[in-house]
Amino acid sequence: MSIVNSTDRIEKQVLLRAPRARVWRAIADAEEFGAWFGVKFDAPFKVGALQRGVLVGTTVDANVAKMQRDYKDVPFEITIDRIEPERIFAFRWHPFAIERGVDYSAEPTTLITFALEEVPNGTLLTVTESGFDRIPLERRAKAFAANEGGWTIQMTLIEKYLANNA
Repeated sequence: MSIVNSTDRIEKQVLLRAPRARVWRAIADAEEFGAWFGVKFDAPFKVGALQRGVLVGTTVDANVAKMQRDYKDVPFEITIDRIEPERIFAFRWHPFAIERGVDYSAEPTTLITFALEEVPNGTLLTVTESGFDRIPLERRAKAFAANEGGWTIQMTLIEKYLANNA
């Protein structure tokens, strides 16, 4: 897993030992994405749609699910930005928007892009989250740090998910 960071963006890569079509389903299907990520969505992903869900905890790793338990039932919203089958899946969200009762809707969003590349022995997944420099200063450093660690965890979760759900 490689890591590229600046103040504005986080980038993570992981080599997944699965065909690109299988990795695509794991990221672009709302149910599969939710299983490893830890969210239950109310509808399939659709470009331009505001997708609503709640945090429920990952089904892949008991320790991570236990960490996520503090945020159980916290609303989770993403807006699907782009779907290019088996290549790019991108959405926008309010980073680290987990405090109950706080309205984050006036804040700018960050852009999360999942890019797939077929490579020998599997699929290279690159996840990039950009736009942190536009987040309000009082939340920026905390959101960046939380998401930098969060994406590290999510890369291991998708890897485990695909190993167990070929």
